Amino acid sequence: MGLLQVSVIFLLSLTTMTLAEPPGCKIRITDRGLEMLKTETKRFVEEELSNITMPEMRGEEGRFQYTIKDVKITELNLTSDLRFQPDVGLLFEVQNSSITLNFQRRILYWLFYDEGAINASAEGVNIFTVLHLTKDQEGRLKISNVTCDASIAKMRARFSGTLGRVYDLIGAFLTTGMRFLLNKQICPALNHAALVLVNQLLETIPVRTEVDSYVGIDYSLLSDPVVTETSLDMDFRGMFYNLKNENEVLVNYAMNPIVREYDRMIYLALSEFFFDSGLFSYFKGGLQKQLLLDSFQMPKDLEMLLRTTYLGTIMMLNPALMEHPLSLELEVTSPPRSTIKTSGANVAVSCNVKVLVLPPGKPAVQLSSMTMEGKFNAKVSMKGKRLAIHLDLRRFKIYSNQSALESLALIPLQGPLKTMLQISVVPLINNYIKRGVQIPLPDGIDFIEEVVEYHNGYIIVGANLHFRTGLREIIERKLSADPPQTNTELHSDMTLFYYQTPTQLISALI
Repeated sequence: MGLLQVSVIFLLSLTTMTLAEPPGCKIRITDRGLEMLKTETKRFVEEELSNITMPEMRGEEGRFQYTIKDVKITELNLTSDLRFQPDVGLLFEVQNSSITLNFQRRILYWLFYDEGAINASAEGVNIFTVLHLTKDQEGRLKISNVTCDASIAKMRARFSGTLGRVYDLIGAFLTTGMRFLLNKQICPALNHAALVLVNQLLETIPVRTEVDSYVGIDYSLLSDPVVTETSLDMDFRGMFYNLKNENEVLVNYAMNPIVREYDRMIYLALSEFFFDSGLFSYFKGGLQKQLLLDSFQMPKDLEMLLRTTYLGTIMMLNPALMEHPLSLELEVTSPPRSTIKTSGANVAVSCNVKVLVLPPGKPAVQLSSMTMEGKFNAKVSMKGKRLAIHLDLRRFKIYSNQSALESLALIPLQGPLKTMLQISVVPLINNYIKRGVQIPLPDGIDFIEEVVEYHNGYIIVGANLHFRTGLREIIERKLSADPPQTNTELHSDMTLFYYQTPTQLISALI
């Protein structure tokens, strides 16, 4: 019985592995890429912490009555690090750093009243923040949780004014209260920055979006990201779909791209399925029909050659047809297919070609039907974060669907037909597809210094990353397009504090 159970479990696990959907697109961000993000992340965190608002404090100590207000962070000296946290996400750590503050005091001691500024510095600031990265229900990368721990070793205050020396006597409990208040605000500020602001940035990554009027693309994550000490790996569906019928999609039988490199900041891997799903969706959407209609203009010398080739056929059908113009009708009969090898990528296309006579006011008369097969070299390139392809017709042949003898007669047509495609059809296709498709990266981040490598069944684009603008600017643009949201957790403690003694103050804060 035990052996049977083991066999069933093994078969179920094997079936699950077999049925798992392979990704059409994979992205690896290496520790070199994370290194580039450190400066931007530090700047972003400093901006968030500098916006911390401290509540007004009032209290009494003996004959002292005091009010502390208008607390502002004036300087941050953070020694920070950003690295991968295996199986979780990202770790942002601040060690042995300092924060300088300025606030206004109002003191009443017996009959003496005084007010002025106080400069204080929080020293030994340590922050340990872990961002948990997951896939949400829509297949989008997001920060699902933040683990934060912050501590301040000590705080010093420098008083000015006529009673400066006297204030030193009560400075200990004032700075203790300020230390607890500041420490209490650090993690809520970072939680808000990650769960609200950084997630706004991640929402700029396309998940399921239209490419043009024919197709859309699905970049939903297939699973949670895989995080190691040296990389963050993400598997995306990477599938195009026809906008007229989004459920009519190609099944992914392609191999799973394998990324082994770590030398560059980022790697993008695309399988044959990624390209085949695009070719399939454009075929179903009818783009090839429109492009052939827009581009096809038969040269006079080709028409003359066709008339000579089919002279006998025309005479047998009706000699009067000799006076009427000839036409070629091209129709792509099946979705084109891509093949990727170490030598490069190519696209195979099969068309049905009809030779027609066009008598005015009457239906077209078909003279012949032939099959045309073309093979295009496909050169993949990246610009910014848009992937584009350039096609170059390399192989071309036509043969008759009716007889081998007619196929021999068509040999003289191969050269002129190929030239016609290269001059009129191929440039129009390249002009249409040169706009490319966006890869799943946030706004403001681009590929630079990219290198394309071809493998059997997939391509890998290795590149470095470049920030066109800072994280703050990207997030603010996103927020300006969305309705504002109030973060009650962050602002719930921004109220007036009044405590009779420092013991009450510290007890409440703890």
